[in-house]
Amino acid sequence: VWLANLGLPVATEALDPISPQYLADLFSWAAIGARTAESQTHREMASGLSMPVGLKNGTDGSLTVAINALKSMSQPHSFLGINQEGQVTVVQTRGNLCGHIILRGGGGQPNYDSVHVALCEEELRKNHLQENIIIDCSHGNSDKQPQLQPLVAENVAHQIVAGNRSIIGIMLESNLHEGNQSIPEDLSQLKYGVSVTDGCIGWETTEATLRALAVQLKEALPARLPVADSTP
Repeated sequence: VWLANLGLPVATEALDPISPQYLADLFSWAAIGARTAESQTHREMASGLSMPVGLKNGTDGSLTVAINALKSMSQPHSFLGINQEGQVTVVQTRGNLCGHIILRGGGGQPNYDSVHVALCEEELRKNHLQENIIIDCSHGNSDKQPQLQPLVAENVAHQIVAGNRSIIGIMLESNLHEGNQSIPEDLSQLKYGVSVTDGCIGWETTEATLRALAVQLKEALPARLPVADSTP
């Protein structure tokens, strides 16, 4: 709520179909993970979220699951859920046309490079879907080595500078401090600002990466905007 009051757009991973009714007004973007993109429940939920939704490719690197999910979430659905009063009801959605794919690597190899991006664009075209792609700089694209995330981001920037128009964003796994930690029996031993799941880059690296992207893309991103017709 504090971040929303600041006017800072906030993103989340949509894990269950219940919490969005309570929290959706706080978020501007949501992701569906690689392991849940195949879930019909999550596809139905995505069809009713009032925000853009990114769907990750499968853990094996395949695009099929995400593309099928994009098709499904774009259509109206009816499913059992809750209303804004928390009562069980039949939820009817209009479909979400703001879905896009997230390339996160998989099957032992990354898929952030220009060749994999071009193959993804081709699959999206063949399936009559918008060519909008987000690159996950972590997970399979960095072999879960946090220190490689800035290198992935730099490669993405080079693609955009070279003329790519389908990449619309990146994801970074970031926290206040780098690395990760196991959850101890004594929770008082938890280190503040350190991930308890995947390893993350720290705040300093995050800031440096984003500032470098801003410099690299300062001219490339405005060049993507359509030229206004000056014909009288």
